[in-house]
Amino acid sequence: MLTIGRYRARSAETAADLHAAQSLRALAFLQRDDPPDADAFDPFCTHILVDDLFTGQLVCCFRLLQLPNGADLPRAYSAQFYDLSALSDFAAPVAEVGRFCIHPDARDPDILRVAWGGLARFVDKNGIRLLVGCSSFKGVDAQRYLDSFALLNARYLAPTHWRPEVKSPFIVRFDDMQRPNRIDRRAGLRAMPPLLRSYLSMGGWVSDHAVVDHQMNTLHVFTGLEIDAVPPARKRVLRRVAAHSAA
Repeated sequence: MLTIGRYRARSAETAADLHAAQSLRALAFLQRDDPPDADAFDPFCTHILVDDLFTGQLVCCFRLLQLPNGADLPRAYSAQFYDLSALSDFAAPVAEVGRFCIHPDARDPDILRVAWGGLARFVDKNGIRLLVGCSSFKGVDAQRYLDSFALLNARYLAPTHWRPEVKSPFIVRFDDMQRPNRIDRRAGLRAMPPLLRSYLSMGGWVSDHAVVDHQMNTLHVFTGLEIDAVPPARKRVLRRVAAHSAA
């Protein structure tokens, strides 16, 4: 349990906790209240919830699938959409971060800060050396994200030796998109999901294409963050946040 100000990050412990997370996911990703968003990966994951202690509302959630190493990535949710063979030689523990969402009515930046604190605590406790996942852009119109995808293509592609290959038949290749004459970096970053911006600020990287996910009504990119690549100053900040606990 981790508490900062009005927000508390904790692991789901009951069926009611999981149902609350699945309901928030349905609201955030599918714009519906019912039925909850649930899939076959949920039983194998640790689910992190962020509660607003003032209102009692669940304001953020995500799930973590822990894997022994890169050779186990075919078990991951993202392996449905990306060929992750290049990462099979990653020899240290991996965690897939999935279904990360913040309540549509929640705007406080401290929510993301507390969520990252909870994630940092999980990473340290379990010796995770690589975080992976799908970073989702709302909607399936790639033209809305020209600056974002051009920026990712220019500055944030995965190293060649780790880069995911195409698996899904429904993709948008960054190189095939009509690029703006001049990339508007601010606009590109502003249109990205907050979690992806956080990954990139710490040395994260992405696939060279986005997958069109009609079921979730998103465009998503495979995202990786090697823990050893996180700048030392940023690690210290995250660990300070993670050190907070309930009184």
